[in-house]
Amino acid sequence: MKSAIQNTILETYSKLDELVSTFSKDEINIVPFEGSWTAGQTTQHIILACSGLTSLFAGKTEKTNREPDENVKQLDAIFLDFDTKYQSPENIKPPDIVYEKDTLLASVKKIQNDLFEAAETYDLTLTCLDAKVPGFDYFTIYEWLHFAIVHTQRHTRQIKSIYEHIKK
Repeated sequence: MKSAIQNTILETYSKLDELVSTFSKDEINIVPFEGSWTAGQTTQHIILACSGLTSLFAGKTEKTNREPDENVKQLDAIFLDFDTKYQSPENIKPPDIVYEKDTLLASVKKIQNDLFEAAETYDLTLTCLDAKVPGFDYFTIYEWLHFAIVHTQRHTRQIKSIYEHIKK
């Protein structure tokens, strides 16, 4: 379980890093079409959603009385459904500012390293009691890691679409 999720963390965040790296300094801040975020904003949204997750793992936890991956299928159904659009919760909405590509990439790398290390260090079956995703009960550490992965995969696809749009 640990090595599989660690491999997926590396693969997911490496793809994001490679993609964001393809944008020029200016392109990272181009709005591809009305109503869209820039690649910089989308990357910042990932950063806001996924950084600090390890503090949840180190926070209040308890033994889980259900399958530790019970919410994985539902997370996949939500985040890997690319036809459905969602509104971002306010607390992880990226500000409309000029983003520095290198700063974004450094934050993405830190998240990758933190999640990878957490997957090695923590008991992934424990339930975290300090935060919830709307519409769900408390997540296990494994489910939080899976959330970070599928959320990042969703927005990596969005960034790819932004790139294709601005390169037209």
